[in-house]
Amino acid sequence: MDQHTNHDSVAEASLPASSLAARLKELARLFLRLGTIGFGGPQAHIAMIQDEAVVRRGWFTEEQFLEGVAVCEMLPGPASTQMGIYTGYIRAGQLGALVAGICFILPAFLIVLTLSWAYFRFQGVPQIDDLFLGISPVVIAIIFGFCWKLAKKGIKDWKGVAIALTVLLVTLLFQTNVLLQFILAGIVGLIVYRPDPPAAPSNRTSGWLFPLTPIMQGFPIATIPAETLALSSFWGLERIQEYFGPLTLFFLKVGSFIFGGGLVIIPLLEFEVVNQFQWLTRSEFIDGVAIGELTPGPVVITAAFVGYKVAGALGALVSAIAIFTPSFLFIMGAAPFLIRIRRNPWIRSFLKGVMPAVLGAIAAAAIPLAQAAILQETPGRTIVAAVVGVVALIALIRFKRPTWQLVPAGALVGLIAGAFL
Repeated sequence: MDQHTNHDSVAEASLPASSLAARLKELARLFLRLGTIGFGGPQAHIAMIQDEAVVRRGWFTEEQFLEGVAVCEMLPGPASTQMGIYTGYIRAGQLGALVAGICFILPAFLIVLTLSWAYFRFQGVPQIDDLFLGISPVVIAIIFGFCWKLAKKGIKDWKGVAIALTVLLVTLLFQTNVLLQFILAGIVGLIVYRPDPPAAPSNRTSGWLFPLTPIMQGFPIATIPAETLALSSFWGLERIQEYFGPLTLFFLKVGSFIFGGGLVIIPLLEFEVVNQFQWLTRSEFIDGVAIGELTPGPVVITAAFVGYKVAGALGALVSAIAIFTPSFLFIMGAAPFLIRIRRNPWIRSFLKGVMPAVLGAIAAAAIPLAQAAILQETPGRTIVAAVVGVVALIALIRFKRPTWQLVPAGALVGLIAGAFL
């Protein structure tokens, strides 16, 4: 695979300009289309990319594609987006990676920007409240359903259970920084899951882990307001100068630690965006996640919703660029190297410690979010929200219904029930 990748990179570097331009146009058309129709979550995205890149176009062999998926699953960040970037990298080098990634993300960004404007423009209108009466419990069900799948996939023994429960309790009781807990859990993983001799950490592996550690250090964010931040204007010109740095640094940090799937963004964002910086209320945060789920792209695009509230359309753009930048850097800067280290036992031990911590952090974040989504101003609305949440969770776990079907269904139930309550 290394030889294939290096060979492709050299070949692409020597492509005639016309041939490279044709490949870039092909990538742009393909990933704009996939980014527009790609409902169904990351596994659906990866299946669509596989069909187009392997079956229809023959850019990969099946083995090469699966190797790329394994690398992207190992990295922090949304795996399906990274697989799009990786496909562009293999097909047309660094420019191909940029084109494929941007075109895959762009439709979801534009949808989130439009829905964010509509949400805040009509916030407080009874029909909007009724919509989210049904949508918010579905989002909570999606989060708990994700926890269930992550537990089945990532927890294999009592050590993993202990790590998950520890992070859950520490987060709930002490509000300890989630990123710091991920780093500590990874270190615990290196100890309790350490590989047997003669496997030993190489200098290259340590060099890959070390650059991540400064990310957990506290960046100088914005001054914490006494109450929740008021809505920006549409373009955010009056705020972007003040919040450009905070938004960029915060979402770069978050984008570097999305281990285990896009919904990991929830504890990473909720701890600071809601509790610490008070950029959003808890209800706004749940609704923002719901808007992210409504798009065909990764739920990580919720960052654009946060950015819009803080600094308008410019804030949304800055936030989206920042949270996806680590994915581009990992793939474009280190793809051949990452293929080599994927099987390194020390990397695997680190990630075996992080995965249960991710589960504990998501569960801890979901509990107060569930309270905000279910407990309504009247008993009737509370019952409706609870029933919608339970039914959605059963539909997810028992009947494997896709989230893109459940969110609109919840909205419809909320709209109908709200008219009578």
